[in-house]
Amino acid sequence: MKKISRRDVLATAAGAVVLGKAARAQEPQTINPAKRPGRAPRAVGERSSFEKAQRQVRGPTSSGTPHQDLMGTITPSELHFERHHGGVPDVDPKSYSLLIHGMVERPTIFSLADLKRFPSVSRICFLECSGNLNRTAGPETTPQQLAGLTSQSEWTGVPLATLFREVGAKPQAKWFLAEGQDAAMLTRSVPIDKAFDDALLAYGQNGEPIRPEQGYPVRLLLPGWEGNSNVKWLRRIELSDRPFMTREETSKYTDPLANGTARMFSFIMDARSLITYPTFPVSVTKGWIEIQGIAWSGNGKITRVDVSTDEGKTWSAAKLQQPVLSKAHTRFRHLFNWTGAETVITSRAVDESGYVQPARAEVIKFRGLGTTGYHLNPITGWRIKPDGSVVYREEAWA
Repeated sequence: MKKISRRDVLATAAGAVVLGKAARAQEPQTINPAKRPGRAPRAVGERSSFEKAQRQVRGPTSSGTPHQDLMGTITPSELHFERHHGGVPDVDPKSYSLLIHGMVERPTIFSLADLKRFPSVSRICFLECSGNLNRTAGPETTPQQLAGLTSQSEWTGVPLATLFREVGAKPQAKWFLAEGQDAAMLTRSVPIDKAFDDALLAYGQNGEPIRPEQGYPVRLLLPGWEGNSNVKWLRRIELSDRPFMTREETSKYTDPLANGTARMFSFIMDARSLITYPTFPVSVTKGWIEIQGIAWSGNGKITRVDVSTDEGKTWSAAKLQQPVLSKAHTRFRHLFNWTGAETVITSRAVDESGYVQPARAEVIKFRGLGTTGYHLNPITGWRIKPDGSVVYREEAWA
């Protein structure tokens, strides 16, 4: 760092004035916002016209969150990823009803107003599609394109345990069926223990009613569990002593393993991390770079995120941004002094159960090549080239 004198400052300022006048003479004149009143208040706030972050539509069933454009850990509601099997239904909250029946003492139909009469709770947690990995990603891949099917919100609703006590869930009930009212009528079997742990019937998201893509007016929220089990547009819950073996949990959402068997009801999303800066299409210059990203785990809190700046040869612990919440995205940061040599930056997450995010070879060894792409959470990386450009590090899925 070079020290400068008062004379240097005055000379620089004088030169800037001359250059500034010359430049303004050649440029179109712009209006100084300080010279006139701004716009009047609006009924609904909008983000700046200069901000262009948006979801990336991935065909008729999903869109991904632009992680490379976000700050902190809360995803704006309009940028929360979406995934559906039969389109987004338009449900009138005035006619909404939820039936809870089966192995209960008092089968009951609840309106939305009925649900909102119960004591509510709010919690911050992530949601993630079980297929949240682009296995064919090429060098020109952004974090959004690689793993955009996870987002985080503050959810508000009534604990499912409260409703099960209200209807008198019978002791022999061990599972419940959650059914949506979308065109696909998605249904999933869920162990009743989850209901008495931390499951919610959510009607609020980030301080407002949940968005239609997220299940308006009511969705099932199972913190830390695969997205498809968090049934949206919820209309029916049935309690039973066994799983229902529905279409979605037999023909889909099972995990083939390398030994020829398959996992069923593999609900929990394992620990994972994702570097969000620097990534494609960013370019960097020599010197200090703050590597940033998010990490999360369905098993609880993230306890550590390791970052490597030499393609996994050595690792250093990154700094975790507080608060570190259970089953929630946690932002991490790590300072790296880039010398200009080509290298690969990677990250790996560790959660409070002791689970360590695996390398791709480890995932393949246990899971096999498979065809479904569910529950794949390998370490991923980004290559910094000598010219400062950043691309995704390709790895063959074989």
